[in-house]
Amino acid sequence: MCGIIGYIGNDNAADVLIEGLKRLEYRGYDSAGIAVLQHGRIEIRRSVGKLLHLEDALKKELLSGTVGIGHTRWATHGKPSEQNAHPHRSGNVVIVHNGIIENYLAHKRRLETAGYRFQSETDTEVIAHLLALHMEEGHSLEQAFRATVRELHGSYAIAGLCVSEPETLVVTKSGCPLVVGQGDKAAFLASDVTPLLAHTRHVTFLEDGDIGTLTPLGVTVTGVDGHPVHRDEVRIDWNAEAAEKGGYPHFMLKEIHEQPQAILDTLRGRYSYDSGEADLPDLAITPDQLRDARSIWIVACGTSWHAGMVGKYLLEELVHKPVQVDIGSEFRYRNPMVQEGDVFIALSQSGETADTLAAAREARRLGAYVLSIVNVVGSTLARESDGVIYTRCGPEISVASTKAFTGQVMALYLLALHVGRVRQVLSVEDGQWWLDQFMALPGHVERVIKREAEFVAMAHRFYEKKNFLYLGRGINYPIALEGALKLKEISYIHAEGYAAGEMKHGPIALIDEDMPVVVLAPRDRLYEKTVSNLMEVKARSAPVIAFVSESEQELEALADCVFRIPNTHALLSPIPFTAALQLLAYHIATLRNIDVDRPRNLAKSVTVE
Repeated sequence: MCGIIGYIGNDNAADVLIEGLKRLEYRGYDSAGIAVLQHGRIEIRRSVGKLLHLEDALKKELLSGTVGIGHTRWATHGKPSEQNAHPHRSGNVVIVHNGIIENYLAHKRRLETAGYRFQSETDTEVIAHLLALHMEEGHSLEQAFRATVRELHGSYAIAGLCVSEPETLVVTKSGCPLVVGQGDKAAFLASDVTPLLAHTRHVTFLEDGDIGTLTPLGVTVTGVDGHPVHRDEVRIDWNAEAAEKGGYPHFMLKEIHEQPQAILDTLRGRYSYDSGEADLPDLAITPDQLRDARSIWIVACGTSWHAGMVGKYLLEELVHKPVQVDIGSEFRYRNPMVQEGDVFIALSQSGETADTLAAAREARRLGAYVLSIVNVVGSTLARESDGVIYTRCGPEISVASTKAFTGQVMALYLLALHVGRVRQVLSVEDGQWWLDQFMALPGHVERVIKREAEFVAMAHRFYEKKNFLYLGRGINYPIALEGALKLKEISYIHAEGYAAGEMKHGPIALIDEDMPVVVLAPRDRLYEKTVSNLMEVKARSAPVIAFVSESEQELEALADCVFRIPNTHALLSPIPFTAALQLLAYHIATLRNIDVDRPRNLAKSVTVE
């Protein structure tokens, strides 16, 4: 959530900053602003709402400097307003900030006593005043940053500039992501790599406590103590075009269509067919450790939590090992019974989700082996884990996750195969059979996507409804949850996902002719029970949208709409079902004229508590 961009070089900074902020829009924001150093003073432009309002303001008063910082704000302290938008100024210092300063009230009272006047309701403004205070004491901007961060409690990524040091940008972070990169006589900073792809593929991810100093000649990194620190440079293989819409009306639709390739990329080079094995070289856990682990834990938030629930069904079925699934924000505030040697799997698209990171750190403190499944190379979670499986999905721009979810599920399939072979629950022949099924999944998803017109027709039929119920059983219960989440987050229709067997324990009271019920009914051992649930729905006159296996004929006369996914093993049905539910939600949302890529009140990465 929130987005930071910074540039120092020879080009027009305002242009670089605006283009960078556009590539950060997917993170969610309610206001935006930039600060540019020109003609010996810092000019600030801010606006509420979409970036086009900021662009309109810049057209009226052009900025021509070559050094600047920008920000898209997600309101935490203080309502969305131009007054509360970043950047914030104190004297000759201007900063932008992501995160939350927990002790800002104490600082605010002290600074007000010292004569500093606050112009906003934000916690961020105390940082600007603290920097100005330390510079008045004779410190350089970098030294002032070092003194200031010693006084801050909370999470933050901060970038600042000042009039007295026109050839310098200074940045620091703790608990929020920040990445820097070098170009030709230029340097860049951003909340993630997406805005940097047009300028460089070689970036450095800062660690907590790092102080980065950017000049046109490059980037240096020191610790809070002032001593130089080394941070590896990472090459990002995504190309800039991957973050563009490529002719699609929305990033979300583009990313739905990219799922067959994303699944292939997640599989590519990660299996040995001859031995029926998944080859996961970055797992960094020995077969003995996997065999001896008492329990497996999966922790995630939001959509990633749904992927983790799929992983629970999958691992318990294929590996015969108990799996505990927790929501990150709940795990960290209870007393989890994690023991030394347990396997802890953390799922996060960005690798920066605050609650998931905190849970992983707690698990490691308790002696667990921490494995992360993430999409962003070099992210905090990946760096802090003992092992990692990258999902290789490329940049996911739309706030509503699509290909990252299927990538996570695919990674869990590979992990389940690996653990099953290690524990000798699966034979070589079993492994080869599962690999054949895995390799068929991209084609199955492609076939679902090619029938997009059917989802358009469904959407026209149901887009004006105000409530939906999604039902699934077994491994497709979490897919019912995910389908409901997609619908409500991008269409603003109230939707709930339920285990179908739980329908009689409350939700059935809500069912009537105005509530469409989406039923996931693969031909598995629970099929007949699911049909019984469907019959109970129809008895109450609710319209039924049934997603079934390709060979299914029985439900044709019972459901109002039927969509058949390609025949596959029941444990693999979540992936084609997911693609279908994503398309249904997308087309309902577009008919309701929703900004699909940037739904209200949502951020792509929840990097603060």
